Amino acid sequence: MTAAVAREELARVVREHAGRLAASLTSLLGDFSAAEDLVQDAVEAALRRWPDEGVPDRPDAWLFTVARRRGLDVLRREASYRDKLAQVTWWGRPEDPDDRLKLLFVCCHPALSRPAQIALTLRTVCGLTTAQIAAAFLEPEATVAQRLTRAKKKISGAGIAYRVPPAAEMSERLDQVLAVIYLLFNEGYLSGAGGRTQSRDLVDDAEWLAAMLNGLLPDEPEVTGLLALIRLHRARAIARFDAMERLVLLPDQDRSLWDRASIEDAIRLLTRAARRHRRPGPYQLQAAIAACHAEAERWENTDWQQILVLYDMLLTVSPSPVPRVHRAIALCYAEAPAAALAELDGLGADLDRYPVYHAARAEMLRALGRLAEARDADTRALDMTANPAQQALLRERLHST
Repeated sequence: MTAAVAREELARVVREHAGRLAASLTSLLGDFSAAEDLVQDAVEAALRRWPDEGVPDRPDAWLFTVARRRGLDVLRREASYRDKLAQVTWWGRPEDPDDRLKLLFVCCHPALSRPAQIALTLRTVCGLTTAQIAAAFLEPEATVAQRLTRAKKKISGAGIAYRVPPAAEMSERLDQVLAVIYLLFNEGYLSGAGGRTQSRDLVDDAEWLAAMLNGLLPDEPEVTGLLALIRLHRARAIARFDAMERLVLLPDQDRSLWDRASIEDAIRLLTRAARRHRRPGPYQLQAAIAACHAEAERWENTDWQQILVLYDMLLTVSPSPVPRVHRAIALCYAEAPAAALAELDGLGADLDRYPVYHAARAEMLRALGRLAEARDADTRALDMTANPAQQALLRERLHST
């Protein structure tokens, strides 16, 4: 490749090969923390050198060589570890795909906090540096470093096994992995942290993890459902913000900009998942709702009755106040604002700090001509969000009301 390596290509290559290297070294050495340190040394060297030197013809071999040399330099005094490391030969042989799956389950072990799970996944499986993770979540680098250190100590101290969990534990543990990927996607898609509207890097990482997991567990319909959900949302990414990074809501988006090929691909994934499981889970149902929006050529053609049915199914398998807000929004368009507002008003105690709840109430109050109350609801939504695009939209509404 040329010396001028595109940022996206560099990120893709590092993400792909760092996860493989971490999985392979963890499997061979039996030491998660040591393997992760070696991989990060190699990743940091690549990020320093590849932008100027270009990505090598064999990036996996390059990373492996740097990691192995670093391990020998740092740990040569530990005879047992040195002997193990000396036995590690170039892993150009066919990779055991279960290695990366094992690594993902270690990073998302339920003994770890959710922030620690996300940070470990980004660092170990996706190959991000501590500085990159801190920047992604707008946190101090020292905070992320401490979180990673504590997580690695907990893994070592608790003797968390480097393995795919047995069948009896798979459902609960897989739910943890899917939840981490889903949260990662949500943070990238519309950031909850201050100072940023979205993070395409986090969305890229979430899709990559979902695609990898789907390749390793092709018969798990919820894995396929999550991948379809992410791809359906990404298919309209170009239309979500205008040239000034202002949020463009679904009714106002230019649907000719949507990636129809990606939409069709995601719907094929969703259809395949549905055929394998007659009782869809929450990710499949959310993907089905997204598909209803994606298939409508115009906002006026949206099948709101079908969306209501899907929300009712979602609330059956995953009862939560947040989906109830979105069901109420669908009810507003399917039936009437008054019925939707009545449903929302029963959720205030649980969702007072959720900006979408207050913004949705404001829209319904405006439709009913209750403008003073609508302003109060929009003001409350503005107080609750740190996202610049949401803030700009709410200020515009307040100015025009």
